[in-house]
Amino acid sequence: MSHVSKIELQINDLETLKAACKRMGLEFVQDQLNYIWYGKHIGDYPLPEGFTLDDLGKCHHAIKVPGASYEIGVVKRNARYFLLWDSYSVGGLESRLGKGASKLRQAYAVERVHKEARRKGYRIQENRTEKGIQLILSA
Repeated sequence: MSHVSKIELQINDLETLKAACKRMGLEFVQDQLNYIWYGKHIGDYPLPEGFTLDDLGKCHHAIKVPGASYEIGVVKRNARYFLLWDSYSVGGLESRLGKGASKLRQAYAVERVHKEARRKGYRIQENRTEKGIQLILSA
């Protein structure tokens, strides 16, 4: 069964994505042109918006997730990157990254804030809470 979908995350900065992967213990693989997924779309799930059957499994870079048998494809379209993944349970991605890759989305957001805060000269304090990560910026 394939359940390839687009992770709802706007990625404009590949370096921030790499930092988010490192934060989570994931391996960003530069220039990997295919990502591992079920391998066949069987029509039980809609295609990601803007992508065709021929696009599935192809990427510009990939993310390997320890303990998962599937990978995330990083696909460049114009100046933006999209993440494609097969969330079917046997691939192990959702159990590691959360529903809708929520943990990866959060890691990307945290790294993006860190980068912008450094660029603007702010100090940043990071606290883990029950709900996730709290960031406190100060001048």
